[in-house]
This record gives sequence, C-alpha cells and structure tokens, in this order.
Amino acid sequence: MMRSALQSLVRGRKLCRTANNAQGAFLSSKSFSTQRGGEDEYDVVIVGGGMVGAAVGCGIGSSPMTKDLRVAIIDSSKSMAAPKHDAKAVPDQRVSAITPATVRFLKEVGAWESVQAAKPTPFDSMQVWDYEGLGYIRYTADDVGAPVLGYVVENKVLVGALRSRLQDTGSVEFICPAQVKSVLFPSPSGSDSDARQDLAEVGLGDGRRLRTRLVVGADGGKSAVRAMAGFQTRGWEYQQTAVICTVKVNSKHSTAWQRFLPTGPFALLPMNNTYSNIVWTTTPETANALKGMSNEHFVAAANKALIEDFGPKPGSKIAEAIGNVVANTPLLGAIGPSAAEQFQEPPRIVECVTERLSFPLSLMHASMYVGHRVALVGDAAHTVHPLAGQGVNLGFGDAASLSRVVQRGVSIGHDIGQADLLEEYERERKKTNMAMMAILDGFQKIYATDLGPLNVARSAGFNAVHLLGPLKKQIISYAMGVL
Repeated sequence: MMRSALQSLVRGRKLCRTANNAQGAFLSSKSFSTQRGGEDEYDVVIVGGGMVGAAVGCGIGSSPMTKDLRVAIIDSSKSMAAPKHDAKAVPDQRVSAITPATVRFLKEVGAWESVQAAKPTPFDSMQVWDYEGLGYIRYTADDVGAPVLGYVVENKVLVGALRSRLQDTGSVEFICPAQVKSVLFPSPSGSDSDARQDLAEVGLGDGRRLRTRLVVGADGGKSAVRAMAGFQTRGWEYQQTAVICTVKVNSKHSTAWQRFLPTGPFALLPMNNTYSNIVWTTTPETANALKGMSNEHFVAAANKALIEDFGPKPGSKIAEAIGNVVANTPLLGAIGPSAAEQFQEPPRIVECVTERLSFPLSLMHASMYVGHRVALVGDAAHTVHPLAGQGVNLGFGDAASLSRVVQRGVSIGHDIGQADLLEEYERERKKTNMAMMAILDGFQKIYATDLGPLNVARSAGFNAVHLLGPLKKQIISYAMGVL
C-alpha cells in the first residue's frame, strides 16, 4: 500500500479524488478531450468501479493504443484504493469461479500477478448430479487437456488486483464518493463544427458536470445509466434466493460440486486449505430460515441437502448401459478420460465460519447494449442464474470486448463514442451472452420441474454426457470460454 501511495505521489495523482475537490484535479496525459481544454471533459467516463467497471478501465489503460485517453471511474465508495488481502483470514463468502478466458484477460491487462499473490484456488474437476440419484456427470481438466478448469477467487481479491493495476498505470482518475444524478446523451450530429455539443454529460450529486465522448454503464442490474439511456429490458424473477457463506469441510479438495435439488442447485466450491464456499439456491422462505439457523443446525441442513436427503447416491447401472451403447456406436465418438470415474461423495461440512448472505435471483437482458455515446457492460446489460457461475465471466468478456473496440476506434481515428463503432461490441457480446443465458435458463427450468418421465430422461442425459468424450469436451470448452 505504501508503495502504491508513493507511486501516486510521484505521478501527482490521488487514489480517489472526491467529487467536491475539483481544485485537486491532476493533469492527465494528452487526449482528444484535453486538447479541447476542458478540465471536466473526458474521453471515457465509467459509472461503477466494481470488478467489471475496473476491468474496462484496465483494458483501456493498459493498451499502448488507448493509455493516453482521459478516463474517469465514478463510484459511491469512500475510497477506490485496492483492499488489503490477509492470506490468514477466513475467506470472504463473496467469490467467483473464473474461467481460463477470464484469466487470459487478467494477464493481458497486468492484473493476474496480484490475483496469484492472493493464492486463488484452482479446481480441476466438477461433479454434477441429480437429487434422485439416477445420473451424474464428472468433468475433469484431462477431458480438454488443460491443467485446471478454473479458479475460485474472492471478489475483493479481483477488485483489489484490478484497482491496484489502475493505480500502477496511473491512467484512470477515480471520482469518489460520488453519486450520478443525471446522464444526458446528445443526438448524433454528424458535424465536426459542434463537436463540444456532441458529448454526453454526467451530472454528479454535488452539481459538477462531466462531459465525455463515451459513458460506460458498469453500475449493476439496477443500472441508472441504462435507465437514463432509455434502454428497455426483458426478463423475469426466478422466485429463488441464493444463500452464500464460507464453511470448513472435513478434507481438502479441488472439485466443484453441484447437486440439483427440487428447490434449486446446491454448489460447494473449493477454497484454500479446508475452506469451501456454499451457493445454495432455494425458495425465499427456506433462505430466510437458513439464515436464521444456528451454525450447528445450518451445518446439519447443508449436509442433508448435499449428501443425505432425497434419492440414493448415483449408481453405475444406467451409465453402464449407456456406455455399452456408446462403445458399440463409433459415430458417437470415443469415451472421455473421466468416463471411468465413479460417482464420488463430496466432503462433509463441519463448520460455518462466516455470516450467511442472500440475494434474489432473476434473468434480465437489455434490449440494447450501446447507443450514441453509451455502452453497457456486465450486470447493467445482463443478469443470469448463478448455477454455473458464469455471470462474472460474461462481464469480464464484455470488458475485454469493449476495450478492444475502443482500441480499434483509436487506431483508425474513429470517434470512440459513435454508435456504428460501438455496435461491433454489441454484436459480438450479444451473441455470446444470449447463448449462455438460454443454456442457463433452460437448465433452471428443467430442474425446476419434478415429473417422473422427465426426471428419467434428464438423468439419462446426464449419464450420456458423462460418457461421450467429444460432447463433454465441447461443453467444457464452451464453459471455459475457450471454444
């Protein structure tokens, strides 16, 4: 922290410039906006300094093509300094399972080294099974010839690494704590003579107004930027609530476990030592009851849900029958490396070591991601069910894509806030995001239906995927973001 502070002083920058301290503004590198002479004029204003907003800042600030753009991040936090990480502390209950594609982006922007220093937990296998005990799937890194399937990382570690990188590059100005009260977007003019009028204007709670060529909405599912841009959304509530917490288990593991229950999936994710993270999706009423339980009663309920209740452990009779069909049908492809692995019982939970938090689940998709002078990223553009842990990875994918489009715009001398350029980002990300949203919503609906014939068909599908090497490889590669 001292090192970062000294670097900031050397650069004449502050870790967070308050919205009320306009006189304390630092000088930015040359850019299109500063050449026009306005202290409160920017090339990019990012609303929201969480993981995805900071990732957009890193993507722009770490590229030689765009590092001289004047960029501001507005956030309601009191400070945007990178939070300290204590390796000896109990892991926070807010975590993300990040894919190799996200890791690649973090490496590209120079943030992965800081994440590694906090010792993220790699997982090299996944096991998913049905509550009736009729079918299961085991995925392993060997199925795709990779060392790991992904990493479980505390959200504060990801935020800290990205903010630390922004501080190191000195390429982004933090304005906090600040509240965005208004965003005004101009109509496309097509004229160079009124370039100063063809800027978006972000109004802050203290009366200050920032003019910019591009507003990036990274302000979450209830995005004010999205609302002020007039973008409509479609979606629905799942009538489910996710309960999250950190627990201790009886043995260290490197598997992401997920059991589909009648009320929603129960996931147990590995963390360092014998810690694990629970994401338990259930009804709102049950979620409230789980939060109010004593630690002893919660541990007992969690073990029942993950291991003991409902049907028996999945056996191998159905899998063996399907395996015989696969073996005698070469056109279906080879049996995968993990097909020989029997169902494994997950570790038992022995202690809940953090507060239990909860949040309601919903699906939401914005009708548009971009317009003249505006782009949405992350939860501001889409929210998904957490059953596969893909939400944050979709957000990082947005950040990487938008950064590349801005870089391309600068390289060809194009106005980075023009809709025709930004539409490249929308086309790329809508295709990816909507496909993943459809898959996750389909899974949620299939497992929300408890019907005998459907349950049997569902379990047969589980066992078929478990055995079919090419299909399993394709599914894993897609989930890892490398397909």
